[in-house]
Amino acid sequence: SRLVWSCRKCQAVAMVFAASTVLAACDPSSAFFGFMGVTSAIVFANLGAAYGTAKSGVGISSMGVMRPDLVMRSIIPVVMAGGLGIFGLITTVIING
Repeated sequence: SRLVWSCRKCQAVAMVFAASTVLAACDPSSAFFGFMGVTSAIVFANLGAAYGTAKSGVGISSMGVMRPDLVMRSIIPVVMAGGLGIFGLITTVIING
């Protein structure tokens, strides 16, 4: 039992040393640029989703005036634009991982 404890203690010390050497080798600004990449991923994905929703909303309005029987069919782009926002959120979570 004492041998197992000392072995686990050595492993823990080795892991802390390995993590500190990896962090010491990285430039301090690398974390900034990494998180800026995550931020830009979610911002641009949601801007694209908002733009797509706005443009398809204009199309639905036009469709309601010109061809009211096809209004339900023109809702598909709104759903796709919402899916783009969700995809951006998933991508951000995976990048941040």
